[in-house]
Amino acid sequence: MAATRLIALHINKGRTIAQTLGDRTDYSENPAKTDGGKYITSYACAPQTADEEFLFSKRQYEYITGRQQKHDVIAYQIRQSFKPGEITPEEANRMGYELGMRWTKGKYAFIVCTHVDRAHIHNHIIYNSTSLDCTRKFRDFHLSGLALQRVSDRICLEHGLSIIAPKPKAEREKYKHSKEPSGRDKICAAIDEAMARHPKDLSELIALLQAAGYEYKDGKRPSLRGPGQQRFARFSSLGENYTLEALDAAIRGSQQRPRAHNNQRHEKKFNLLIDIQQKITEGKGTGYQRWASVFNLKQMAQVLCFLQENGISDYDELTAKADAAVQEFEALGDTIKEAEARLQEISAMKKHIINYAKTRDVYVAYRKAGYSKKFLEEHREEITLHRAAKDAFDQMGVKKLPRVKELNAEYAEVLAQKKAAYPAYRKARAQMQEYLIAQRVVAVVLDKEQEQREEEQRRQQSQQQTDKNR
Repeated sequence: MAATRLIALHINKGRTIAQTLGDRTDYSENPAKTDGGKYITSYACAPQTADEEFLFSKRQYEYITGRQQKHDVIAYQIRQSFKPGEITPEEANRMGYELGMRWTKGKYAFIVCTHVDRAHIHNHIIYNSTSLDCTRKFRDFHLSGLALQRVSDRICLEHGLSIIAPKPKAEREKYKHSKEPSGRDKICAAIDEAMARHPKDLSELIALLQAAGYEYKDGKRPSLRGPGQQRFARFSSLGENYTLEALDAAIRGSQQRPRAHNNQRHEKKFNLLIDIQQKITEGKGTGYQRWASVFNLKQMAQVLCFLQENGISDYDELTAKADAAVQEFEALGDTIKEAEARLQEISAMKKHIINYAKTRDVYVAYRKAGYSKKFLEEHREEITLHRAAKDAFDQMGVKKLPRVKELNAEYAEVLAQKKAAYPAYRKARAQMQEYLIAQRVVAVVLDKEQEQREEEQRRQQSQQQTDKNR
């Protein structure tokens, strides 16, 4: 079990870059904490001169790129703390080095110092914010600490260590007290309340918002400002469900407007295991075998993290959730297919109605002419279109032709429903793939464990038979 934390190191007040780097590396490399420097390793730098090499790379960066930033991050520190009694200092240092390599992808120099002066063994990993080629800086990102924790959890699982079970959001301390809603949240809540009163059109919706104390600004980018707010917020910036177009469509009943949306991209978290024996028979060498073994181990660790995140404790529960995900995905797919089929029907109906209306006078004249062959030759195209439209109406069972305006409204409604179903469809597809892959991986692992138990039983029986013969 390892708890991690990512810290950005800035220049301390009253200190230079060199002094700040020296302070941090000296503390991390303290002989009293690292058993006389025994548990110190590094990558692309020497532990004794790491601060000087970091500083030299920053000067090279300024020389190559010509950029000089104030208040820059000079380095990053990772603190990785292990559960007391679960790991040795040597193994902790190796895991810290592996974490540094995976996190930096080998593009940034770093040192790993394992401290053993406390009851819990912990690593101080300091890596340079400037890359090895001195052309770029490490770019921190949102929720990088969570990403770092997941990388550390995978390494722990690969080494047979426990991990910290994530708590439900409601049980976390920082979520027990709700934060003050932002100005945009208040505007969205006010729009939801106004929409609940079922306004007839956008003008009535704006009137309800104004009656609630909100100021409306018309123009190229319409916006709202609530009581006590200094700036206007554009409708287009509130989310895809709060644009004027989406609100107008919801008022006209052409789509159901959800109050929350999610546009996150769903990336595949893990892959299927590689059949190493089959690859060897295909001509793969020992190098590929070693890589495939490590790859399979990583995939199994990621699957285990996935199962823990979703609260799955046995294979039957995983199978049930996988089946439910498949059913949800197929149901959403059927909904989209039905919408596409209806759109095609409406398009064909509109086309035939327009052709029927355009060629009606010609066909009436053709009928009054006694279905003359001469008249048919002169107006063959119009008469053919008219007959095709009538045949289509007969096949569709249409007795009374609908208006084109009604068909346009229905087309817009079905199209909006189809577009609204796509985010849920993509999410269900990604979730289904994750569950199915996890199910396949767990099934392979369980089969291998069963094979190992059977092999062990056969080996014991063979040994017993040998002992009897002696």
